[in-house]
Amino acid sequence: MQDAPDIFARAAQHAALFRAGLRERRVAPDGDAARLEKAFGDPLPAAGSNPVAVVDALVRAAEPGLVGTAGPRFFGFVIGGSLPAATAADMLTSAWDQCAFNAVLSPAAIAAERAAGGWLKDLLGIPAWSSVGFVTGAQEANTVGLAAARHHVLAVAGWDVARRGLLGGPAVRVVASAERHATIDRSLRLLGLGDDCVEEVAPDANGAMDMADLARVMGARDDGPTILCLQAGNVNTGACDDLVAGCDVARQYDAWVHVDGAFGLWAAASPTTAHLVQGLERADSWGCDGHKWLNLPYDSGFAFCAHPQVHAAAVSYTASYLSGSGEVEPGGADLTLESSRRARGFAAWAGLRELGRDGVAELVERPCALARRFADSLSARGVEVVNEVVLNQVLVSFGSDATTDAVIAGVQREGTCWMGGTTWRGRRLMRISVSNWSTTQEDVDASVDAIMRVRARLRSS
Repeated sequence: MQDAPDIFARAAQHAALFRAGLRERRVAPDGDAARLEKAFGDPLPAAGSNPVAVVDALVRAAEPGLVGTAGPRFFGFVIGGSLPAATAADMLTSAWDQCAFNAVLSPAAIAAERAAGGWLKDLLGIPAWSSVGFVTGAQEANTVGLAAARHHVLAVAGWDVARRGLLGGPAVRVVASAERHATIDRSLRLLGLGDDCVEEVAPDANGAMDMADLARVMGARDDGPTILCLQAGNVNTGACDDLVAGCDVARQYDAWVHVDGAFGLWAAASPTTAHLVQGLERADSWGCDGHKWLNLPYDSGFAFCAHPQVHAAAVSYTASYLSGSGEVEPGGADLTLESSRRARGFAAWAGLRELGRDGVAELVERPCALARRFADSLSARGVEVVNEVVLNQVLVSFGSDATTDAVIAGVQREGTCWMGGTTWRGRRLMRISVSNWSTTQEDVDASVDAIMRVRARLRSS
């Protein structure tokens, strides 16, 4: 352990140099798979190695294969760049090596979660009495929320799913948009409900749920346990469902309302976008990411539930050897699907403290403005913008599907920026997601120039 100060200082130095160079760095990686496998693929030595040398070797092997997702010109997915204070807190989290199972195992970890959870509920307008599980991301958040929903709606129907399972119980219907995120389906499979339980609602022109069609679908059956999945932030267009109207319909049928708000729920944190998620406080559960728009390090997500005891009953467990498990006030692992939990609350607390309420609002507003700048600039140069830009998502076409895919591939190779592709309404499109705290107007303009250079080269070839 005499090398511990040296190795931690060396790791911090490498991390600082990487982050300092992100603005000038190519976004795409330099190394191909074969090169990376060779760099990592030496036989495991019989004798151990000096820890500082190991860290240096890791950096040499990994650097060519690192994508600049933390930098200001990565627009391929809704990925934040991890705020400085949150990143530093996450480094401390690794050094502290806390398991955030409960307050007995790590009092500080649970205290940080409770404090950050209170801030999050206040920022997002979620009822103060709601429980908050610090989960890995939106996939786990949706699974936890739907587990609570399954537990509740079956209990109301007189069926104890925790004791009896699903076999022989009432069929659960799940009503969701035809343009729901795929994590909803995965969660339903993991929970034993399966794909066939979904009754689809048509979307409107921009991808939000058609509320007239929701009323039709819900009215087609007026009995049985029902879960309604609403969405804040269509994965392609950013469109948000009308939560007020959706909750009104749901209440007519005693349905549990779960809101998948992986990134769109953050609209609530800004006065300029809060109208898009008006009525969210009327839902029963919500899923949200921290490593997307809040710019926390991976992994980070939040599962909120307006019924804390249902939340805990659906996912918690106790054992005789687990000191502190089964407490009256659920927390920690009682609200997630993990026992060996990373202490995510430290980074969340640090990131929120770094930003403050005004900083969170600005972090929502600026990417929305930059997304509109992307759309306006590309449209002015003859590129078709396909969606109505309501948040931070822009969909563009360069003509045919083949040409669009060629432009996307060319932009990724060119290295100035990185955008991905998607298929929406039967068309191949470039999908531009703006969510990094460090992105500027200059980054957008440089990226638009790079896109147009690639398109011009394809036209001339």
